[in-house]
Amino acid sequence: MKVQTRKALTIIINQEKDREKTVVTTNGCFDLMHVGHLRYLQAAKNLGDLLVVGVNSDNSVRELKGERRPLIPEDERAEMLAGLDCVDYVVIFPELDPISLLSELKPDIHVKGGDYTIEQVIERQVVEENGGRVIVGLNIEGKSTTNVIQTILHRF
Repeated sequence: MKVQTRKALTIIINQEKDREKTVVTTNGCFDLMHVGHLRYLQAAKNLGDLLVVGVNSDNSVRELKGERRPLIPEDERAEMLAGLDCVDYVVIFPELDPISLLSELKPDIHVKGGDYTIEQVIERQVVEENGGRVIVGLNIEGKSTTNVIQTILHRF
């Protein structure tokens, strides 16, 4: 099963790291999946052996994006991500940022999209303190949930 609890996933990740697997993490809302998400996740997976995706809970998405979001419930967003071949594990986290999650998972590599600079990645410190590194810049130009929503609003 790809969608895991935080506790179960921590155990799985520790076992995989004992087998010298490179664990890559990323996180986000992933509301309204689109090709930009897919390409981003495929690129992230290519950086290691296992890709773990942290998905913001519905409550945290509302706090981050506003009362009208998310459009898709957290369990469905997690299921969609789990259905992708490039994704090995998915975990839903309730916090506004992934710092606590990453302090438990201790990834080898944590990936953020091209809309971030390394200085803007607030989880960078916890990743680096645990021996990992942060990579920014994986971005698919012109492909975003905001663009999809704007297109829908414009056309309909």
